[in-house]
Amino acid sequence: MISNQIMQNTIEGLHQLTKVDLAVTDSDGVVCASTFNDTAQFADAIAVFAASEADSQVALGYHFFKVFDDQQLEFVILAKGDDEEASTVGKIAAFHVQELMIAYKERFDKDNFIKNLLLDNLLLVDIYNRSKKLHVDINARRVVMIVEVGPDKDGDELDRVRSVFGGKTKDFVTAVDEHNIIVVKELGENDTFEDVDKIAAVIIDAFHDKDNKNIRVSYGTVVGEIKEVSRSYKEASMAMDVGKIFFNEKKIIAYSALGIGRLIYQLPIPLCKMFISEIFDNKSPDDFDEETLTTIDKFFENSLNVSETSRQLYIHRNTLVYRLDKLEKSTGLDLRVFEDAITFKIALMVVKYMKYMEDEKF
Repeated sequence: MISNQIMQNTIEGLHQLTKVDLAVTDSDGVVCASTFNDTAQFADAIAVFAASEADSQVALGYHFFKVFDDQQLEFVILAKGDDEEASTVGKIAAFHVQELMIAYKERFDKDNFIKNLLLDNLLLVDIYNRSKKLHVDINARRVVMIVEVGPDKDGDELDRVRSVFGGKTKDFVTAVDEHNIIVVKELGENDTFEDVDKIAAVIIDAFHDKDNKNIRVSYGTVVGEIKEVSRSYKEASMAMDVGKIFFNEKKIIAYSALGIGRLIYQLPIPLCKMFISEIFDNKSPDDFDEETLTTIDKFFENSLNVSETSRQLYIHRNTLVYRLDKLEKSTGLDLRVFEDAITFKIALMVVKYMKYMEDEKF
């Protein structure tokens, strides 16, 4: 569980302070970290020591110490010298490694707990029991955020996101698949969605030295109990998918801001095809020319305001009216009438959803 690099950093720090050379091996004598090079000569001595009943010994001019995990031998510590100073430094090194094991084991257990919590793999009684055992607050306000790192994943994304939270023990950063990083963020009593947006922006900025145009962050609603974290995760997952369809230009997508898009996303494709066939009489919005599509988008953007739309399109008001009349003749929908405009807007969104789902199959 503890990386060799962490182990190396630990004993190098002790070596700089005490000038005593140290080495850490596993129970088979394989070197994990060392401040000196000639470690091969100790392989046999380590094997004999590991098989013995002794917790420590002096051999070949070194102090040997055992480090256990639940009564199972995990590591052997070597401290150069057969004097009291080497013995003391070796004991300190063994203590540090023992504490590292405990910390990493707790982190590993919490990581597994959060993963199973997100995926709904725990019974309600298990959620509360394990929360208590792992000292996880049951009633804290939390929100789940999903960080999509894009296709150019290079392995350091998890550490980058973790660095944003500075090792805060109340926040959890993990991964349930190879494409996304999950953040379970604990919020203060007065934190709002605006604060969550700011956190999402900081996460994206953590990838500033890379091509972060593919980095997207979505998040669910704020929940007040640990058992509801999985719901916030599902909402964040839906927000990520729906955001790609209807809000592709946005890098931060909130579930609460999806609007009608999240309803359309849950429609079966056959029903969508039937709806489009009825609205457009077996035609498709793709058949409209670019000028018509631009006019429609701008008209909706300006809340069906004819004057403002014609001004922004740099065309005469009568020209816009002509285009809208032409569209009404071909579709039977007058975009100047609110009900028809809503129908047309939903139809465009349904078509976009169908195209996205079709592309996802290939």
